[in-house]
Amino acid sequence: MQPTANNLAAILLVDKELGMSSFDVIRRLRKKFPSTAMGHCGTLDPMARGLLPILLGGATKYSAKFMECRKVYRLEVRFGFATNGDDREGAPIRWDNYGHVTIENLLPALDSFVGEFLQRPPLLCAKKIGGQAAHKLARSGKSFTLADKLVCVHAISAVRWSAPLLCAEIECGKGTYMRSIARDLGEKLHCSAHLHSLERLRCGGFSIGDAKKLSEFDAMAPDEILGLAVDVDAAFSRSI
Repeated sequence: MQPTANNLAAILLVDKELGMSSFDVIRRLRKKFPSTAMGHCGTLDPMARGLLPILLGGATKYSAKFMECRKVYRLEVRFGFATNGDDREGAPIRWDNYGHVTIENLLPALDSFVGEFLQRPPLLCAKKIGGQAAHKLARSGKSFTLADKLVCVHAISAVRWSAPLLCAEIECGKGTYMRSIARDLGEKLHCSAHLHSLERLRCGGFSIGDAKKLSEFDAMAPDEILGLAVDVDAAFSRSI
């Protein structure tokens, strides 16, 4: 059944562009649906692009279920220096020679991430410490420790190596920090590294190929947008 304004429990697949927060996407869509409840299936930072499923209306009550789905990312890791945020937007804090990093030692290092393991979150993240976001505490010079969290990587592979940049794809579970993957990959190879770029390709049964950019939705009437939405019952029939 196609969702309507009066019978709305659907998912809209957005191809989020660089420079926007996940809430920026919701803010734009609310101009089309001002009285509709909205949420999303996993935050994408402004430096990341790609698939952002937006939950509309009654679909928002299934947010926790959709958040549990596997996700696939394409990431670029830049070797040679580390940053305080573990990504390219952070301030450089350490430099290393990357001449010893080769595809021969990259492949086993990537394979070592497959499975469940404890991951240290990036220092500049949204996790709360005593009610305050870690990134705010870090920028104010406060000292604190972030607890490791259990994450799961189902698969990871190299797509392209052109020193100092590695392009890889990763399939992972909820809450896995790609910035930490980049940082820790560097540590495994005794060479500082950080996340250079990130794109989400899949989220459960949804693919970036099915998504549209916000500029396309801007040009549509609300009914046209809903014609592209995935009914929540149909979404549950997919593998999430």
